[in-house]
Amino acid sequence: MSKGGFMKDALILFAITLVAGACLGGAYEITKGPIEAAELAAKEDAFRTVLADAGSFQLDDYSAALEKANSDAPGLGFGNVQVDECATGVDGSGSPMGYVVTATSKDGYGGNITISVGITTEGQVKGIEFLTIGETAGLGMNATTPEWKGQFADKTVDAFSVTKSGASADNEIDAISGATITSNAVTGAVNTALYFINNCVQQ
Repeated sequence: MSKGGFMKDALILFAITLVAGACLGGAYEITKGPIEAAELAAKEDAFRTVLADAGSFQLDDYSAALEKANSDAPGLGFGNVQVDECATGVDGSGSPMGYVVTATSKDGYGGNITISVGITTEGQVKGIEFLTIGETAGLGMNATTPEWKGQFADKTVDAFSVTKSGASADNEIDAISGATITSNAVTGAVNTALYFINNCVQQ
């Protein structure tokens, strides 16, 4: 092949690559909005489990608050926990009425435990739901029962604590029999979510 022919083929290939790249970029920009809307719609089902009174949800920018919470987390005494994400629940008029916080504890007996926590603007926990949990069947997995996770619902406290002697106050959570590690991991995640809202979002 002559040098001129080689250069011609190279230029054609470059032009094709350039056009293809432009088309892909344009397609991404066109589909970006609908994809994000579809993802939010899917998440809303989970959000409504823990913050049922919200009219809709918004994925606002909480990057600064997330950075602060995760920077503070190691010194809070809640274990190895991080806040992953937060969505704002709004009422029918579009005013904020609460938040859904996703938090992950790395202290689970069977690995990471990720939960969603619904918290009102007044700081009341409305409920929790598990997104990721792989604890021991019949022990740590009992955390997913309505009876156990329901202990957090409709409570307004600064932080929860795990007890083995029976909960006698709003801030006390009965430990799962034979699964104190799981109980502490979940409670630590809820407490970090509360800290995030009370000290990083609503300062």
